[in-house]
Amino acid sequence: MKTKIYKSLVLAATCLFAGCADLEEKPVGLLAPESLFNSEKDVETAIFGAYGWIASERLYGRQFVTSIMLRGDMVDIGDRGTPAERQQVNDFNMDDNNGMVRVFWPYWYQVVSAANAAIAGAETLELDETVSNQLIAEARFVRAFSYYHLVRVFGDIPYIDYFITDPEAVKDISKTSAEDVYKGILEDLAFAKQYLPDTQPSDVRSRPTKGTAASYLASVNLTLEDYPKAYEEAKWVIDNKDRFGYELEADYQNLFRADMADNLKEHIFAIDFLGQQNGGGGANDDIMPPMTGIRGADNLGWSVCVPSMAVYNTWDNGDYRKQVSFEDEALVGGVLVPYTEFQNTQRPHIAKYRRFPGNSNSDGRYSDNNYAAMRYAEVLLIAAEAATEINNGPTAEAVALVNSIRERARNAAGQMNNFPEDVQSGMDKDSFVNLVLEERRIELSFEYKRWYDIKRRKLGETVFKGANSLEPHSNFDASRDYLMPLPSIELDVNPNLAPQNPGY
Repeated sequence: MKTKIYKSLVLAATCLFAGCADLEEKPVGLLAPESLFNSEKDVETAIFGAYGWIASERLYGRQFVTSIMLRGDMVDIGDRGTPAERQQVNDFNMDDNNGMVRVFWPYWYQVVSAANAAIAGAETLELDETVSNQLIAEARFVRAFSYYHLVRVFGDIPYIDYFITDPEAVKDISKTSAEDVYKGILEDLAFAKQYLPDTQPSDVRSRPTKGTAASYLASVNLTLEDYPKAYEEAKWVIDNKDRFGYELEADYQNLFRADMADNLKEHIFAIDFLGQQNGGGGANDDIMPPMTGIRGADNLGWSVCVPSMAVYNTWDNGDYRKQVSFEDEALVGGVLVPYTEFQNTQRPHIAKYRRFPGNSNSDGRYSDNNYAAMRYAEVLLIAAEAATEINNGPTAEAVALVNSIRERARNAAGQMNNFPEDVQSGMDKDSFVNLVLEERRIELSFEYKRWYDIKRRKLGETVFKGANSLEPHSNFDASRDYLMPLPSIELDVNPNLAPQNPGY
């Protein structure tokens, strides 16, 4: 399907199942869901198409996840020969023409568009009510997942919750307040929780269930500082973990082995890449292994996203998660060398995605990785943080939840360590909340969570300018840098999207 467009958002809104390569073809007329959807299978295909956009180079394969990884304080640019657009994101000197934003913005709207199409299609077909509601619930989850990323990155954004039948109408779309976007997200997730199944066929974790929706309801409410609701949803997931098949994996390393990805009980929602398969528009192109891998090593990489030495040194050497998370030695020409002898960037590199990429090419590209967008460990930490806020201090339950994660961390491939030690009772509220945030930083390291924690807790001035900054940026500006700029090309074509985010 090809169409002349007036902005990239039109492209995202109208190209549903095939890539739109030529932007100057004859315009299409009105689109109608009844002409696109004739069966339950057609609706399901639209939903699968949305997953395909997420598992693309533009989103979870590189561009989007790299941007939010670099934005935090856990990853710095390794090889400064990398394109300037990445350095701008990392160094807090972006402008509204940043190439990464320009690429991933329309792709998120393609996901939304596919979800909206699926909803409209299901509503036009005379399907069994149970079948229809489940299909709509899955599409609404995908839409909520997309907007949850978009609103945290950009703030006020266009919120489209309907199938666009007339491409001309897109010219009139304007921004919706972040507050109202969050309302839409919560409504979608509540519907998904009600109508999604307990498990998906073959227990795949790349499609959502009731437990997935509830986990995201917990996360969204935590972000909104509605701690009672966040706790309620997280506790519901925990209390029903056997119903959904959730548990902490015994060995932390197994979470980052592509060959085990399809059997992980800890994954609540995963972005599934298929090894050595790729399509047009960056579909299924996972580039995070080489982006985080070691340039010049036998297991090839590009040394782009590399932690600072300060980050590496925050891990206790007795923490098994350090061994899993970092590559501090590598084979170079068949010889095992320490990071001080790496050819390009003499720092330990991220190991989570490059060490065991499964079926992939020589530098780990086109991997079999399943990226955990939500893990059961995160739900435990959400419950611990929310309970502490509600009770103005840590409860015995909150302490036990953190300790369950630390207990798993002591299992080093079957050998029990003494570190990390259990958290002791008696801490005040602020100290325990900081401990939970630190546990999130370590446990969820390099899993695209840290920037969102910095943003929701307004930690920028501390983590980028404070005495203990892991990645100092003296130019960090809290009035600007908690949001990224809207792409200038969108504002040029559609003035309704103004104003630009502050400072850009």
